[in-house]
Parts: sequence; C-alpha cells; structure tokens
Amino acid sequence: MAHQFTTSYLEDSLAMFRQYKSMGERAMAQVTDEQLFAALDEEMNSIAIVVKHMAGNMRSRWTDFLTSDGEKPDRHRDSEFEEPPPNRAALMQTWEEGWGHVFRALEPLSDQDLGRTVTIRGEAYSVMQAIHRQVAHYACHCGQIVMLAKHFQAGHWTSLSIPRGKSAEFNQKAPAKEISQR
Repeated sequence: MAHQFTTSYLEDSLAMFRQYKSMGERAMAQVTDEQLFAALDEEMNSIAIVVKHMAGNMRSRWTDFLTSDGEKPDRHRDSEFEEPPPNRAALMQTWEEGWGHVFRALEPLSDQDLGRTVTIRGEAYSVMQAIHRQVAHYACHCGQIVMLAKHFQAGHWTSLSIPRGKSAEFNQKAPAKEISQR
C-alpha cells in the first residue's frame, strides 16, 4: 500500500487498519490449509485461533462503538482460543466479518468525533485513544500471523515488504520526495 500524506488521524488510522488487514491476508494466502490450523506447541495459538480471537475482539469493540461498552456482555473471550473455524473458507469469512465491524464503525466518523468518550471494560477512553489501542492490538496479532506463516513457509516465503538483502536495490528505485510545508 502506497503511503498517502494526511493530517487526519481518522484517515490515517483507517489506512493503517487496511494495511494490517492486507498484510494478514497476504501472509495467510501463502500457507496451506493445514498450516492455518497448526500450532508450534501446546501453548501457542495457530493462525486460525489468532484470527478467531481478533474477530471476537473486533465484534466486541466496534459494535455500537460510540454507545456501548467495548467489552460486550455476550463476548466469551476464552472461547476465542478454542475450536477455530473448520476450514479456510469459514476462517476467511470470520476474518472479513471482524474487519467489517471495524470499518462500519470508523468510516462514518469525522475527526470531530475523536474527543468523544467511549468505554472499554468500564474504563473511559477518547475515541482517539480507543482507535490507537486497537491499531496496536491488531498490529501485534497480524505480526503473529506473519511470523507463523513465514515460519511454515520457510524457504518458500514471499516477502511482504522489502526482501532480505534487497534494501539497497529498493532505495535506488524509490524516488526522493520533496517535503513541502503547507
């Protein structure tokens, strides 16, 4: 995803969410169906479990975002770490549903909404703080997905950014951009 200059926290946050969503999808696309459900050991989560947890968190945090607590009473967080969706199609549907909650909650907002107060587990946050909290949370889990996918694919991994040993080549291709003050 190409970087786009913005001074809007909301626009930038939405772009970051889309970037992490894409990163997770590109990583999951590289693994086999079996690898989606494999854990490195009994204490680790599989990619599928990470996706199920993220989707549960997304549903809870972003449903009625401005009007109800971000930890919904019907969320059973512990169950998110058990019984993943049965196959890739169901897993990807869970992924899309989760991200759908994020974008439906945030896209209608304006930067003027950033100072409003929301609650998560009874604790007050500004909308900006709540967004920032979730960007960090989802970035962490997308990083787990990438790490697991890269581990499973080993020598067959296709880099999601600049491949190892190619930084100089990338820097030669990237045009210098002028920074103008506005």
